[in-house]
Amino acid sequence: MPQGDAIQRIATLSHRTEAKLAMPRHRLLKALLPSLAIVLAAATPALPQGAPSGTTAASSDYQARLAAYQRVREPYEQRATAYWDEVAAKRRIRNDKRRAHEPILLEDYVLEQPPLYSGPPRPVDPNAPPGPAPGEALPIPLLADFLANAKAHFDFLPDRPQSELDFKRAYARAASEAGLTREQIVGVYAFETGGNGTYDMQAGVTPTRPRAISPAVGYNQLLSTNTVSILAEHGADILATLRAKAKSMTGPAKASMERKIEAFKRMVAHSRTGPQRWVDWDKMAKNTPAGIGIHAAILDRDIGPLLQVQKLAASLHFARMKGYTATLTAPELELMNLTGDSTGLDMVMMPHAFRARVPTANFFQQRGYDRNPVARRTGVVAGLIADMESQMARGAQSPGARELAAAF
Repeated sequence: MPQGDAIQRIATLSHRTEAKLAMPRHRLLKALLPSLAIVLAAATPALPQGAPSGTTAASSDYQARLAAYQRVREPYEQRATAYWDEVAAKRRIRNDKRRAHEPILLEDYVLEQPPLYSGPPRPVDPNAPPGPAPGEALPIPLLADFLANAKAHFDFLPDRPQSELDFKRAYARAASEAGLTREQIVGVYAFETGGNGTYDMQAGVTPTRPRAISPAVGYNQLLSTNTVSILAEHGADILATLRAKAKSMTGPAKASMERKIEAFKRMVAHSRTGPQRWVDWDKMAKNTPAGIGIHAAILDRDIGPLLQVQKLAASLHFARMKGYTATLTAPELELMNLTGDSTGLDMVMMPHAFRARVPTANFFQQRGYDRNPVARRTGVVAGLIADMESQMARGAQSPGARELAAAF
């Protein structure tokens, strides 16, 4: 009998005894006990004699599968830890040599590919409380989450472009003013989006797949941590650009821009709270509601292009600061966009003879490498660059990329 039905039966029995309330208490209890016993027995599921409960059986099976998993996983973890520790140590050696203006040698890279795990997945604990399993990341916020938190914490609602072409024109104009070329911008766009991405495209999200694989959004797939860091470091410059634009406006358009500026100022101020380091910006962007809301700025027709251009323009500046004066090709710029400026420039400045021998793992943390199918598939730096060039060439022929090229 379902528990709810049993409770209802008990309530009914209680109602029937109201007429007997005048009876002595011991006689009343004596009259009720048999009926209550029958109802409670019916509400309790019986187990076969000597058989373990379902929970016990499931727990035993889980423990057996967990032990089998650990027997395979632990030796792999030992090999992987040793490998990635060596990658980190070699990276420190290269950084020290660059600071000392010493040549980088082939021996300064790990030349073996990382160990691969080919065992069973970690089993799911049937008794675990709700929430992510061990090692499983929290769900990645979606556009709706960015927007809701931006409104709640900053009273910010992005002004969306009237069309995709309007956003592309603003993006192309900002890129040209920052010294980026059409070839660089279209190449990065073609690689990151396949050549038909939209300004509000989020990594992994499609009409049939609503779950994101990353908070990256836009033409060059800006991460939420990038947005927070850009506001912290360059928010004043973006505000100056918005104020200059507001001066040329009148009426409702000017009032709307001024409201946006005030809301964006609150975002900038929040990005500057706490320590100003990448690790802290990353925590803010991913783990706090207000930080999640800051990423909604990328959807704004006035702010979004500036944020994405700033990310790429910073790579140009970093390369020049490190002594690389040649014009970055689109694949070289994308290497820096994909892996970070320091790591990307490490590959850009590598002697060409090394590229076919040095594994891409040298330029990633383990978690980032595991989540990057392109780096794993291409294997070595030469393969990664060739793959980028191929994808850019194909993507540049797509209608979206052609439209972006024409916007310059």
